[in-house]
Amino acid sequence: MARPGKPKKLSWQRDPEGMRKRILSAATDEFARYGYGGARVDRIAKVAGANKRMLYYHVGNKDDLYLAVLEGAYEHIRAAERALNLEALGAKEAIARLLRFTWEYYLDNPEFIALLNDENLHRARHLKRSRKVKELHSPFVVLIADILKRGEASGEMRGGIEPVQLYVSIASLCYFYQSNSATLGVIFGRDLMTADALEERLEHMTDLVLTALSHAAPSVLDRVLTPPVVFNQRVKI
Repeated sequence: MARPGKPKKLSWQRDPEGMRKRILSAATDEFARYGYGGARVDRIAKVAGANKRMLYYHVGNKDDLYLAVLEGAYEHIRAAERALNLEALGAKEAIARLLRFTWEYYLDNPEFIALLNDENLHRARHLKRSRKVKELHSPFVVLIADILKRGEASGEMRGGIEPVQLYVSIASLCYFYQSNSATLGVIFGRDLMTADALEERLEHMTDLVLTALSHAAPSVLDRVLTPPVVFNQRVKI
């Protein structure tokens, strides 16, 4: 009588990494579409070809899954930024390339914006638990700081630019236009998402940012405000 062999492994046991990727992909779509509150683990499991037990085994509960999706979103954009090889470019060219990349990334990955919008509604409650997010962003800030230093050394840019503030400005310019294009289009009576409109916007942003970094731009706020009017410790223009 033949001895019974070892039980065959199920597909998710043979390829646990593949199953995890399918779960995270399905979860990204679900959270981007419905937000944390409206997302359903049952739907995620069904799309991924899994069940709840498998999902909890590979990722964890809904909170863990949502955080994994957020971390994955940040990992993806930071990896794409590293691939730009900005270190090899001149300072102004590097900043212009980073701006174009950010603009096009937001256009091509609307789920990224949707996820960030939703997490901001939750006051970054989930992201505060992350052990990865600061590690992902610290080298990126160092990279921008290095670009600014090279620009100052070569005479292309003025000094005194704070790298985090610069990146927040770039991200804001790209984000606001895209996330508010419907209402802005009604207000100004134009379609802001045509190919020509998008290219015009990119040209405007590039000119705006590079001009702000040039030696001709004021480097201190009180050079513009003469004199500053202060209410409740805030400068009012």
